[in-house]
Amino acid sequence: MNNINENVRLAVFDAIEATLESQLRAIRKLKSNAIADEIKPKASMSQPEMVYNILKKEGQPLHISEIILRAETEFNKKLDRESLASALTKKIKRHDRFCRTDRNTFGLLEV
Repeated sequence: MNNINENVRLAVFDAIEATLESQLRAIRKLKSNAIADEIKPKASMSQPEMVYNILKKEGQPLHISEIILRAETEFNKKLDRESLASALTKKIKRHDRFCRTDRNTFGLLEV
């Protein structure tokens, strides 16, 4: 009888261990996906969307050089200065999210 109880006990522990290992693998996978999602930019994110996110996070206007540096750091994207300035200027003329606060310095209209 003692041997049967010990076998049942070990079987229960094995089942619990297998369940916990499975849960741990699932948590690690979810955690790594969450970290990867934070690091990777959306494939379809436009330059103005990146700038919007950068300026929103900063909470104040930034010079275009600083915006470009932050885009490289935060989104792992190299932005062309002239192309970016042109895109932002078009948005400014349409009163679309952005404003120019100084020479080559951009901010958000909502701030």
